[in-house]
Amino acid sequence: MANSALTLSEIDAFYGDSHVLQRVSFQLGEGRLLGLLGRNGAGKTTCMNVSVGLLPPRSGSVELFGAPVTKLPPESIAARGVALVPQGRRVFKSLTVRENLMVAARVGFAGHGQIPWTAETVFAMFPRLAERRQQMAGYLSGGEQQMLAIGRALMANPRVLLMDEPSEGLAPQIVAEVMATIRKLKESGLSIVLVEQSPKLVFDIADDIVILNSGRVAVVSTAAALKQDGVDLRQHLGVF
Repeated sequence: MANSALTLSEIDAFYGDSHVLQRVSFQLGEGRLLGLLGRNGAGKTTCMNVSVGLLPPRSGSVELFGAPVTKLPPESIAARGVALVPQGRRVFKSLTVRENLMVAARVGFAGHGQIPWTAETVFAMFPRLAERRQQMAGYLSGGEQQMLAIGRALMANPRVLLMDEPSEGLAPQIVAEVMATIRKLKESGLSIVLVEQSPKLVFDIADDIVILNSGRVAVVSTAAALKQDGVDLRQHLGVF
């Protein structure tokens, strides 16, 4: 695998007395897209929360480009180059589109030859947002709010982008647009973890696959190897 951008090692995480993640380990390779799959309640979002510091693990470690970030506060992890597109979008509905972007602006980690993300470069990627830049975010459609959530994360100029179910609740045409955007971000060299319910969406775009089952890692492989060898998605995901 390429150099590791994000590494979770032997993570145990709890919500109260509920042991949600049990010795979870996986690596996101630098410049690669890792698809994180699992049934509802398998622990996918918890992995995202641990990675960005919203839920400190009970045991285990988190590293970002080889440097430990375990139990650092979320703002410190964000300053080191991690951005989250949360499940449910969570845009600031009483702010305009442009204001949503500007509150997240950070001088970040654009690589050599990469153009830093600004409001204007986000608008260039999402022309629909450019047309609505002065509109309150609460009046956007679900698809437009998802675009705004992605654009807001990019405004931090991250090295690692975590995306938690970006296709949730969107019409198929909008899902296709969002996935095309994710593909462009991957091609730009950004390291991405993509959490999704749809295996097809993930297998179409991912370099690597991790499948969680009941809080444990059940499968770690490249997407190409799983396509070639097959994997029993019924067993791990309850899909056919």
